Amino acid sequence: MSEELKAAVAAGVVGSQETFRELLQSVVDVARAIFSAQASSIFLLDEENDELVFEAIAGPGADTLIGQRFPSSTGVAGWVLVTRQPLVIEELEQDPRFAREAAESTGFVPKGLMAVPLLHEERALGVLEVLDRPQQAAFSLKEMELLGLFASEAAIALDLLQKARLARAVLEDEGTEATALARLAQRLSDAEPEQQEAAERLIRAINDFLAS
Repeated sequence: MSEELKAAVAAGVVGSQETFRELLQSVVDVARAIFSAQASSIFLLDEENDELVFEAIAGPGADTLIGQRFPSSTGVAGWVLVTRQPLVIEELEQDPRFAREAAESTGFVPKGLMAVPLLHEERALGVLEVLDRPQQAAFSLKEMELLGLFASEAAIALDLLQKARLARAVLEDEGTEATALARLAQRLSDAEPEQQEAAERLIRAINDFLAS
């Protein structure tokens, strides 16, 4: 692959990553606003290193915590990831799953939170948290349904972000397979839903082939 072509395709992959990151950021921004919360965050599961990584943050730490990592079993986020169950805790200090030391390392120690797993095609991709919402009323079923909708949107964006990053990594190997993956990742964000589904199936098939 020529350096010119490689640079052009790489630019497309980077553009796709930025699009998906912007979508993740919009999810946490809106979730924070809707629930009148102090903060909201999205964690990505790094399966290779078995860690949760801050991918998007609205509120305290937004400028400093992106990319920070901790073991995937840590705290409430780790529990939600492993069990794949949403969780609402009004008084974190009273909950044994709360990892205060990890919270202190971020510079923000919440009093309560809502957390939901980000699931896509039977895979647990990460966790969405909404921190310190007003405790004026008990958590309602309607709020849980709304949180689930936020999680669905975040899971789709997180899945596409992972695919774009994979395409970029393969692209750096300069093989012909890299061109195919990168072009697909570049066009996913602009494709119709049916085209996105077909492209995702093809990417998975290519990944399986390369791994065999």
